[in-house]
Amino acid sequence: MTSHIAGYAQAFLSVARAEGNVDVTRSQLGDVSRAIAGNDELSSSLNNNLLPAATRIQIVDDILDGKASDTVRSLVSMVVGAGRGRDLGAIVQAFSDQAAASSGKRVATVRTAVALTDDQKQRLAHALKAQAGGEVELENIVDPDVVGGAVTTIGDTIIDGSVRSRLNQLRDTL
Repeated sequence: MTSHIAGYAQAFLSVARAEGNVDVTRSQLGDVSRAIAGNDELSSSLNNNLLPAATRIQIVDDILDGKASDTVRSLVSMVVGAGRGRDLGAIVQAFSDQAAASSGKRVATVRTAVALTDDQKQRLAHALKAQAGGEVELENIVDPDVVGGAVTTIGDTIIDGSVRSRLNQLRDTL
């Protein structure tokens, strides 16, 4: 991880702690990061450093007005205004990892075709505890490309239990 990403992530964590809303900030930042990454036009605009910083910040304010806390709007605006829009996803991930680590947990990102129930999340977190070497906090992302099963990422480790992966393994075996 580059030092500026870690620096921004630490700053995010400091602000979220000072505001007393680390979990809400983490959740909203994850949603915002995924929404931006999933919209090519928006991503292109926020990553375009040829646009004036004030214009990029105004775009952030317009899209997040009433949809995210003032803390999240300010943090995203700071990154985009500083010309680091391309790094937002990495910064949010590093922030999430630092927040979980500070509470003695690791983050497991689970991509599934449909949202997991609370019971499924709890059972999966328990099953991943040994793999992660400690308590695990699940972040469930609904991804229709998964089709079935789940793709779990814990740090640099990817556990691909998707139907697509299993079909590819079967095809390779045959």
